[in-house]
Amino acid sequence: MSVQLVKATEAVPELAGYDAIIDVRSPAEFALDHLPGALNWPVLDDEERRIVGTLYVQVSPHEARKVGGAMVARNVARHLDAFVRDKPKQWKPLVYCWRGGQRSGSMAWFLGQIGFRTAQLAGGYKAFRAIVRDELEQLPQQLDLRVLCGRTGSGKTRLLQALADEGAQVLDLEALACHRGSVLGALPDRPQPSQKGFDTALWAALQALNPARPVFVESESAKIGNLRVPDALLTRMRDAVCIALEMPDEARVQLLLEEYGFFAQRPEEFCRLLDALIELRGKEQVHAWQDAARAGRWAEVFLDLMHKHYDPLYERSMQRNFQLEHAQRVPLADGGRAALQAAAHRLIDA
Repeated sequence: MSVQLVKATEAVPELAGYDAIIDVRSPAEFALDHLPGALNWPVLDDEERRIVGTLYVQVSPHEARKVGGAMVARNVARHLDAFVRDKPKQWKPLVYCWRGGQRSGSMAWFLGQIGFRTAQLAGGYKAFRAIVRDELEQLPQQLDLRVLCGRTGSGKTRLLQALADEGAQVLDLEALACHRGSVLGALPDRPQPSQKGFDTALWAALQALNPARPVFVESESAKIGNLRVPDALLTRMRDAVCIALEMPDEARVQLLLEEYGFFAQRPEEFCRLLDALIELRGKEQVHAWQDAARAGRWAEVFLDLMHKHYDPLYERSMQRNFQLEHAQRVPLADGGRAALQAAAHRLIDA
């Protein structure tokens, strides 16, 4: 059976129609980013790719192809043994590599010769990436956004989760970025994705939204940790309806103690992160926060950080970037389930 070469503009909207999406690039390339739901069946691993690339440059393309061809054949055979023995003849995979060239062509040829309904992505990952970039500019313009604003610890992320639990559409940028968005925002033992990986995850999330229904999203700056939020989405968020959450300081501190309680087991990591604030808040103030953290006075640390660092930053950012003068005010007594669920119901019914 022959292999069908499909354009990215035709294949990407129909990804769910394939039984498997097979990325034959090296593990390092795959880890950087890949099509949603893709499986990694590398025809050259990272070291083999380095060897072949070196031969191509330093010896000759012909020598590289001889060595690389043997490597590819062995790896393809290994993948066929491991993954396709139980596949029916009607199995329909989509195969891709970086540019839709020899690597994906090799795998697709073998699958086609077996008799599977194999498709090869023309242009490969590069063509998919172009679609993602273009649609990240277009998709946000279609959304009816509701932006949750509020000072640090006021329950924005928890309310977003409560809204999702009640059936509302939400766009959780911090979850996609694996970061809470502040100097202390890195999630324990969960590194951020690459920028391309974040873009792809965001693109997939935007694709799943219904433009006819409101979408709740948390107010964010241009960067979440090390990742950039696309300009088109930022612009749409800053033109959108705002919902201002208001929570008493005592409840905010309690929420921060719950969300960042893991720092009690790793105070030196907390103190190291605070070093980033020295230029802005001065050594004396930062050292005072670090001393309090090392002494276990976490409530004191969070309250002082709120008043002297996060709240002033929030006020300046909100005045500069979001339209709060007509915002809907939503009081939250605390960050508990009952208060969040009640607020979610009010916002959905509004």
